[in-house]
Amino acid sequence: VQLQAFGGGLVQAGTSLRLSCVASGRYTYSMGWFRQAPGKERVFVTAINSIGSTTYYADSVKGRFTISRDNAKNTVYLHMNSLKPEDTAVYYCAAGSYMSRLENFYAYWGQGTLVTVSS
Repeated sequence: VQLQAFGGGLVQAGTSLRLSCVASGRYTYSMGWFRQAPGKERVFVTAINSIGSTTYYADSVKGRFTISRDNAKNTVYLHMNSLKPEDTAVYYCAAGSYMSRLENFYAYWGQGTLVTVSS
């Protein structure tokens, strides 16, 4: 499975952005988004199971971010609203057999896309 994330960019605080992650190959995986801010460790953001019926969110993004997937397009989305400067990070999508907040449950990773939120 190869994952390609895109959609990042420079935006102002309070605005919205949508990230996409396209998978090639098998797509019956749970999908997650993680992010790594400058100088910090990579952390969990959100995850969705293989059929899109269950989602998890980090407390820091709950109510502002929404994960969704379109299995017909092999694509998972991260809709980010009310962006804050602290959301600035490289965002990575990941695929795994189990939906989890833990990185080691994900076997496949995309290359990351940078989101910069200016104040």
